[in-house]
Amino acid sequence: MCEAAFRQMIASVLRQTRPQSFRHTKPSRYPQRQISSVATPSPQPAETNGPQWQAHTVQPPSQPRAERSRVDKLRNETEPRPFSSFLTDNFSRQHNYLRISVTERCNLRCLYCMPEEGVQLSPPSRLLTTPEIVYLAELFVSQGVDKIRLTGGEPTVRKDIVDLMHQIGKLRSSGLKELCITTNGISLHRKLDSMVDSGLTGVNLSLDTLDPYQFTIMTRRNGHEAVMKSINRILEMNKVGAGIRLKINCVVMRGLNEGEILPFVDLGREQDIEVRFIEYMPFDGNKWSEKKMIGFREMLALIREKYPDVQKVQGHKNDTSKTYAVPGFVGRIGFITSMTDNFCGTCNRLRITGDGNLKVCLFGNAEVSLRDILRESNNGNPIDVDAMEQIRQMAMGRPGTIAGSADDVFVSETEAKLLDVIGMAVKRKKEKHAGIGELENTKNRPMILIGG
Repeated sequence: MCEAAFRQMIASVLRQTRPQSFRHTKPSRYPQRQISSVATPSPQPAETNGPQWQAHTVQPPSQPRAERSRVDKLRNETEPRPFSSFLTDNFSRQHNYLRISVTERCNLRCLYCMPEEGVQLSPPSRLLTTPEIVYLAELFVSQGVDKIRLTGGEPTVRKDIVDLMHQIGKLRSSGLKELCITTNGISLHRKLDSMVDSGLTGVNLSLDTLDPYQFTIMTRRNGHEAVMKSINRILEMNKVGAGIRLKINCVVMRGLNEGEILPFVDLGREQDIEVRFIEYMPFDGNKWSEKKMIGFREMLALIREKYPDVQKVQGHKNDTSKTYAVPGFVGRIGFITSMTDNFCGTCNRLRITGDGNLKVCLFGNAEVSLRDILRESNNGNPIDVDAMEQIRQMAMGRPGTIAGSADDVFVSETEAKLLDVIGMAVKRKKEKHAGIGELENTKNRPMILIGG
């Protein structure tokens, strides 16, 4: 076999799981139902002199002994995959969870997220295109990422969000296990069926009050009814096997909604909902004050006054929340304690902002552009579907190499550059973020421009 043909064969094998853009038109498997109110009842890889590419061998799923849920089937994998050193930091933390902000726009103006007057958004030409997002998702999954969460802004305001989700969902054949979304729920109910058909496995829904009037105060917009409609639609779909993991994120602020902690807990009495109470965090423009922050111990003490038997639940080592259960309740509650008891030691998260920057820490202001490296192959211009196809074809004809373990693995020049930059950024990640006093004075993006 001639050298050129051999290279093309290798490149083809490396890219055989990469999806092509297409319009998602598959009809929903989940019938509409009448909506009811829910308001009632490993070891660290060996050090080398340079970056490593560790290719994955994806094993075919074994046959289940009995019928399992849709989500269990999506997560099935017979063998643990090798993990890339590019995503392993100097504290042996393996980053297998990628959060991608797919837009900076939002249809709400939540107090803790965005100033009332809004923020200066990036010009459209500086935002990642759909082919660019899919390309980066493929690259991270090839290195060991098995969970991707789409964030914003509000991801459902992106016109092609369903098609984007479908393309990323096809990465299940490459090792992706979970595809989730964080949303305010305003328009989720209109797109949820198609999203589930595209591979959606989890929804984190931001809701800070159960009172419609208070909702308009905290979000500076209307829409409480639409949010409840989305929650109910998830619960209805789960009754017929959708298997969507629903978590409600509630940011608790003193003087605003601390009186609703117990009503939120009661949501889980008969419904499979996990409500997570989040400590108020400082970000640019949200007028953070330590006096407004309620720590999780204070919240837990309040809950124990009514439910003294509430119990701690053992979670996964990488969980961001401390999870509790009230005996007899179907749902659970959790606390995200970023301010009073950080979970940096087990952090496995990386973030890509809407304008294509990699953030290795939510509270850190260090960023590196992946967009600029990606666009070098397109003269610095945004990459659309046609341009991406040309880039892939060119890369197949002249692959480069990255030294891995015993053998060299062929990758494109762009992939090699991206992996080097990603690896260096991950290695620079600090052991833990700053304390409350320092965070208050640290210059960082508004939450809306990070993606949470």
